[in-house]
Amino acid sequence: MAFHIVLVEPEIPSNTGNIARTCAVTGATLGLVHPLGFSLEDKYLKRAGLDYWPEVRVIEFASLADVDRHYAGHRFFYFSTKGRRRYSDVRFLPGDVLVFGKETSGLPDALLEAHPAQVLRIPMRRTLRSLNLSNAVALVLYEALRQNDFPGLL
Repeated sequence: MAFHIVLVEPEIPSNTGNIARTCAVTGATLGLVHPLGFSLEDKYLKRAGLDYWPEVRVIEFASLADVDRHYAGHRFFYFSTKGRRRYSDVRFLPGDVLVFGKETSGLPDALLEAHPAQVLRIPMRRTLRSLNLSNAVALVLYEALRQNDFPGLL
């Protein structure tokens, strides 16, 4: 069973394209929660994903509620600089849903407050705002894969 990456209202097409490529090479699914800050036909999105797009299972969602319904029964983890626990302190399991917010503002506070035990952070210097979204997804996804001995990967 694959890991599931969900991007909530992503804004930068090249980030989403890079994340799609990461999903392609790892077998993770990519969920996109609307509204998107770009068209799925955007040339920068396509260029960043290169010729990997046919290898990615992309699921579009109208809302976070749709994500919850689609992945009912799965474990969810939400990534935010506001998390108290480090992502590396969690034991990830195939099938987990890894949720990331939009580049400029992250995930909604109400979502984070509703699931405090599932909010995780990537350690970084306190004086800086955040890590690039595509880098954050790759870092967390590869940690989850490493913990499970890279299932299905060479």
